Amino acid sequence: MPSVTTNEFKHVSYLWDDAKAAALAGDEVGLLIYRSNLLGADLRLTNYGGGNTSCKVMSKDPLTGTETEVMWVKGSGGDLGTLKKSGLAALYVDRLRSLTNVYRGIDHEDEMVELFNHCIFDLSSKAPSIDTPLHGFLPFKHIDHLHPDAAIAIAAAKDGKRITQELFNGTIGWVEWQRPGFDLGLKLKQCLDENPGIRGIMLGSHGLFTWGDTAFESYINTLEVIERCAAYLEENIKNKSVFGGAKIESLPKEERLDKAALLAPVLRGFCSSNVKMIGHFTDDDRVLEYTNSNDLERLAPMGTSCPDHFLRTKISPLVLNLTPAENLADVAAIKEKLKPQFEAYRKMYTEYYEKCKHANSPAIRDANPVVILYPGVGMFTFAKDKQTARVAAEFYINAINVMKGAEAISEYTSLPRQEAFNIEYWLLEEAKLQRMPKPKALSGRIALVTGSAGGIGKAIAKKFADEGAVVMVNDNDAERLTNAKKDFAAHYSKDVFSAELLDVTDANTIRKTFKATALAFGGVDIVVNCAGLSISKPLEEHTEKDWDLLYDVLVKGQFLITQEGANMMRKQDMGGDVINIVSKNALVSGPNNAGYGSAKAAQLHLSRLNAAELGKDHIRVNVVNPDAVISDSKIWAGAWAQGRAKAYGVTVEELPAFYAKRTLLNEIILPEDIANACFAFTGGLLNKATGNVLNIDGGVAMAFVR
Repeated sequence: MPSVTTNEFKHVSYLWDDAKAAALAGDEVGLLIYRSNLLGADLRLTNYGGGNTSCKVMSKDPLTGTETEVMWVKGSGGDLGTLKKSGLAALYVDRLRSLTNVYRGIDHEDEMVELFNHCIFDLSSKAPSIDTPLHGFLPFKHIDHLHPDAAIAIAAAKDGKRITQELFNGTIGWVEWQRPGFDLGLKLKQCLDENPGIRGIMLGSHGLFTWGDTAFESYINTLEVIERCAAYLEENIKNKSVFGGAKIESLPKEERLDKAALLAPVLRGFCSSNVKMIGHFTDDDRVLEYTNSNDLERLAPMGTSCPDHFLRTKISPLVLNLTPAENLADVAAIKEKLKPQFEAYRKMYTEYYEKCKHANSPAIRDANPVVILYPGVGMFTFAKDKQTARVAAEFYINAINVMKGAEAISEYTSLPRQEAFNIEYWLLEEAKLQRMPKPKALSGRIALVTGSAGGIGKAIAKKFADEGAVVMVNDNDAERLTNAKKDFAAHYSKDVFSAELLDVTDANTIRKTFKATALAFGGVDIVVNCAGLSISKPLEEHTEKDWDLLYDVLVKGQFLITQEGANMMRKQDMGGDVINIVSKNALVSGPNNAGYGSAKAAQLHLSRLNAAELGKDHIRVNVVNPDAVISDSKIWAGAWAQGRAKAYGVTVEELPAFYAKRTLLNEIILPEDIANACFAFTGGLLNKATGNVLNIDGGVAMAFVR
């Protein structure tokens, strides 16, 4: 094995571990997965979900018992960085290549995808992707097809073919842009046949193919080619004014975040005119260099070049006609200014669709932008979920890198509009979209549940996440919040939740948490006031401090959270839900409960008042009344349980059974029961219900509302 050290590479990461590779000796498929994971771990080499790798091995045919060549290649979907064997497709090489006998030409190449199924070797493997023939028609044992920014910058340059020829002294071939498919696989074979001995092929505007006789040789070849491309770009970029130089300056960091948090809900409202979207914001230095430049106005409308970029970022971004110093406090004025910009974008997209569509094209999709650029502030992206929005941002940064490199060495060229349309509305791509799981009930919804680090609050937040929402987890107890974050991280991806310290009695931390929610997800749709505490004392022992604490947390806290949440919902103009977790004690009189019970009654009536006021904004306000939810409750961990046990003449250990026996259903109430009630209000079946009270107490006759 050649001796290679990490310091040979400056622009890519050499991650090969000889010991790990040695443990896989003889297992070519295992080495393929290992190599793929290493390539996917370096985003300078390929993007999330992008690229594909393969290896060819000799295996025993289960039908004939003879040795036959089998190609293992990344299947449809999936990501190189996390690829496992289950993500690979395995095909008979001879059968795949024999498909040339029935190939009817480029106008019919989509029909070849179904024929891949007749070439399957491992029946439990992943469905083959459209790139399968690109690997199958090349003879090499190991092949990498990646989308590194450094290579695409050359591939998307006006003089890309000439530059590639000169940079690699003819050892890298060139194939002009063509949509991936069977015919492109034949073009790769033709390029190799006409240029024997080359080490790779550059695909115009698309990406890079490299190969080797072993997994290691393919890996090193890939790194060396990309390293050379990156070094060449660096040499040229340092001698040029990037993007024509700066036109404006960025705001300071905190001011950028303030602006973004103020604007995100407004943008989300515009982008959600068809379906609720989740947002992502970044003020990455690369984004600011681009958005602040003199060339932004010329480059942004051109769109991206690589199909992987384009599919996730749409035909072009929307560049906001706002200055960094714009006053965003006047929401009505900002909406009035932005409305025609969104209308113009939708009109542009509709005209693009109408001009480029074919007789059998799928129906037009959402005409709203995915990428929104705010010069001097940063970039917003909006999509059906947080991961898709975040990945769209990553891909547009890749596109910025490509534009920067191409402009430094030549002139950037994007995909022609018709070619872009043919990718976006490709029937095979549409079929892939139709196979995706249907959205869950709360997909596209953003929830903030106070006190969600434990007990009822955590159960609600988890229920919402399970049903497709993204959630802002919060608590005023730092240790409890840290433990909750670990719990959520064990069950959900980083794109499902965020976490903030929040004291519902402190307006500053409330504003900070809602700002964090806007920056993380774009706004808020569901606010659940769940944070609480309990103090159970006889009247003569109740202190003024006890009284103030109860009313500050339960009543003032609910008021402040609802106020801030309603303000954000109004910016979005999409309605929303406020759910207040109150208590049976709001309706029932009991001993040793003057402060807590009266505060709960105030919460209940405040809910009615808010429902009456916010109805015009289509913001629903409803109440869930639990009783005796003891499991995982911070309230029941201390003096409250002792106080209630004393009041009812039982031990603390006997409380759960005591509370269950006094209910009509004789049931112990769990946090999950309250979470289910909250989902009932938000899941879509009760969209015309507001001002309601739902008792989840096992049936306490004294607490019946009517």
